[in-house]
Amino acid sequence: MKLAEALAERSDCQTRLEDIKKRLARSARVQEGEQPAEDSAELLAESERIFSRLLELVSSINRTNSKTVFDEKRTISDAIAERDITGKKRDFLASIADAASTRQDRYSKSEVKFIATVSIAQLQRKADLLSKSFRELDTKLQELNWQTELL
Repeated sequence: MKLAEALAERSDCQTRLEDIKKRLARSARVQEGEQPAEDSAELLAESERIFSRLLELVSSINRTNSKTVFDEKRTISDAIAERDITGKKRDFLASIADAASTRQDRYSKSEVKFIATVSIAQLQRKADLLSKSFRELDTKLQELNWQTELL
C-alpha cells in the first residue's frame, strides 16, 4: 500500500467515525416505548473496528514519515512540520496585514483617525512568499506520498 492510500483511508476512517458519532447521538436516547433508529451496540462495535484500523494506519503512517527521506536534510515528518509552521506563519502575517489595512470611514475631521503601525505591503509580500513555499513543500509531499510504500 502506498502512503497516499493510507492517508486517504485514514481520512475516510475519521469521516466514518464522525458519522457514527452523529448516528449514535440520534439513537442514544428515545422516548419510553419507542425504538431507536439504529442499534447503538452495533454502532459502537463498528466504531471499535474503525478505531482499531485507524490506530494501525496512524502508526504505519508515522513510522513511514519518520523513516522516509524527503531531501538530503529532512525526513517526511520534518517536511510536514515545516509545511505546517509555514502555513501558520503565512496565516498569522496575512491576518496582521488584514487588520492593519481595515479601512475606517470618517465623516468629519473631528473623528479619530487610525493609521497602520506595520508595513502592510511588506507583510503581504512575506505572506505571499510563505504561500509559495507552502505550495512547493505540499506538492513535493504529495508526490512522495504516491511513491512511498507504507512501512
